[in-house]
Amino acid sequence: MSPILISNSFPFSLVRRSMQVEPRSVGELLTVMHQRPWVSAWGHENTVALASTLACADLRPATPRPALTLDADLLPSLDGQSFEEVWLLSPDYAPGFRPQIGQEVPPQAITGWQVLCIDFPSGCHSSAE
Repeated sequence: MSPILISNSFPFSLVRRSMQVEPRSVGELLTVMHQRPWVSAWGHENTVALASTLACADLRPATPRPALTLDADLLPSLDGQSFEEVWLLSPDYAPGFRPQIGQEVPPQAITGWQVLCIDFPSGCHSSAE
């Protein structure tokens, strides 16, 4: 079973092949995380603790602020491992709130979470399908 990559963002400057982006639910992300191996590329220290609580898993990456690259097939790669799926988990902030660099985000500043599945090239997997 191929691993998925979980992150708070994905640099579109790395898109070099067809991809599909689908909005998903937090529940679908959690289901996929329990069904398949996953690797974290979380880049924002100020939200990783809250996201980890939401995911019921430690989303801290193996190295701080990991840098994605592309493999020979133009798939996102991290530490030599390639991914056909990238799941993004991003907070919705209260109107007017923008965290300062290095500022821990208080839970009350997050009003919800958005999930996107980026697929290179096969379909995103979830228990709902």
